[in-house]
Amino acid sequence: MQRRPPFAAVSLATEVVTRVLLVEDDPGDALLTTELLGKSVHPFSVCAANKMSEAIEHLGAGVECVLLDLGLPDATGLEALDQILSAAPGVAVIVLTGRADRDLALAAVARGAQDYLQKGELDTELLSRSVRYAVERKRSEDAARRLLANELLAAESARLERGLLARPMLATSGLAAATRYRSGGGSLLLGGDFYDAIELADGSVRIVIGDVAGHGPDEAAIGVALRIAWRGLVLAGLPAVGILASLQAVLDAERPHEAMFATACDATIAPDRRSVALRIAGHPPPLLIADDVRVLSAGQPGPPLGVGADGSWAARSLPLPPRWTLLFYTDGIIEGRSLGGANGRLGVPGLVRAVPALAASARDLGELADGLLALAEERNGGPVADDIALLLISAR
Repeated sequence: MQRRPPFAAVSLATEVVTRVLLVEDDPGDALLTTELLGKSVHPFSVCAANKMSEAIEHLGAGVECVLLDLGLPDATGLEALDQILSAAPGVAVIVLTGRADRDLALAAVARGAQDYLQKGELDTELLSRSVRYAVERKRSEDAARRLLANELLAAESARLERGLLARPMLATSGLAAATRYRSGGGSLLLGGDFYDAIELADGSVRIVIGDVAGHGPDEAAIGVALRIAWRGLVLAGLPAVGILASLQAVLDAERPHEAMFATACDATIAPDRRSVALRIAGHPPPLLIADDVRVLSAGQPGPPLGVGADGSWAARSLPLPPRWTLLFYTDGIIEGRSLGGANGRLGVPGLVRAVPALAASARDLGELADGLLALAEERNGGPVADDIALLLISAR
């Protein structure tokens, strides 16, 4: 049997055409409805189907509104409406009823239809207006639903960040700090990246940033456990020399399998703000932003936490200029693609090259942090697959 084309234009007006799917098994009613739409000053394109199975095939062809008779050979009553809404939830539906079906029509509206019309009372103006209004109402509902979903996602993300990410404990002593966290792939789920900063009573500032390998609830849980353990140990006065070994003990006790490991950078800024001591456990060292931008080399790093039983993380003290900013980061920001890079990744050299311009234009550390995240996504061509954690601290 020869199939009719999906849509046949019934108006030659130059306005945007509204595509209508008429699902009606009565040939006379179908012809009348099509003719009424054809007389409208608003352009419609109508495709007709006389049973549900045929209607479902046409729903993917740009249909904006379905005129639906609830008495079809293969679907009746609210079952017919449910099938349309299930197959095309974004399409507006107007139910066509007889005089005796008013209660059913009202139930259909409560079920998700935008409107109902009685067949015996149709005219061109009523039908045209109802279709156009139904399409606009559906668009408004969908836009409101997306807005609500985005607001709920943002609220949930903020709640997770408040609960799982640290707020640095810094006194007002001439230091400024900013932190950022971006989940891999733009998802809500937090990964295993963690950070913290604490200013102690003697004026020294303790900092940690780390990354549990992987992305998921197990990694997030371990990252939180390590961050909380680090804060507790620092506040309890444990010497810096023993912190990473203690974190490794926590990781060994808490990790769900022996293959899980974590990298970390533990730093101590001296009370006079003129030096920083770094202990590196397989983690990228921070960048020093001053007159120029360079990597603070901590020599040969120690092994990641959880790799080998006897880790050794020696400290290396490095001088700081009178005015400085330190950028601590996890490797997500350097492992994304670089659109213009020969090796396909931004890498540490690319980050070092990009920071001066961003730092020169940023009004504060928060704006610099946001610029770094935007840079990583721009160079990557979209959200970076890995999580990104940033901690910037500056001597003002």
